[in-house]
Amino acid sequence: MNFCSECGHAVSWLIPPGEDRERFVCEQCNTIHYQNPRIITGCLPVYENKVLLCKRAIEPRHGLWTLPAGFMENGETSEQGALRESWEEAQVKLEVHHLYTLFNLPYINQLYLFYYASMPEPEYAPGTESLEVELFSQEEIPWDQLAFPVVERTLRYYFADKKQGEMIFRTESIDRRHH
Repeated sequence: MNFCSECGHAVSWLIPPGEDRERFVCEQCNTIHYQNPRIITGCLPVYENKVLLCKRAIEPRHGLWTLPAGFMENGETSEQGALRESWEEAQVKLEVHHLYTLFNLPYINQLYLFYYASMPEPEYAPGTESLEVELFSQEEIPWDQLAFPVVERTLRYYFADKKQGEMIFRTESIDRRHH
């Protein structure tokens, strides 16, 4: 950030009075510009014994496979955002069961939420952000072509939980050194 969105004056990177960390501050109008983590929300869509994955048509990770997910918008719940993203990327209608995984990625200021959801019908198609959309069994998943570590972790949790017969909520913090 270079300029204040309130008055247009140049901002400084400093610790404001009463704060404990550096922030962008306008010393002209005293506005503190807070920057908060971005929330990515999506679904783990399941039909029978398969999961639905999307091949990305956009950067980052163009051409790699992911679960349908994206940035949460203002004015929506995380579940509404997950359903919207699933529709936008995979043209799929889902029944959400519960929040399944939550990943903290503090090194890139992101929080990922994936909801466990079922597909009433195997009806889907690529949206504008997807090259392909396909259902995969565990053996068919292109493990070496997954776009993000959180997607791989969510899929591995799902198949392990399926064997145990219980879908349990998981939360994890991922440090950049471990993916």
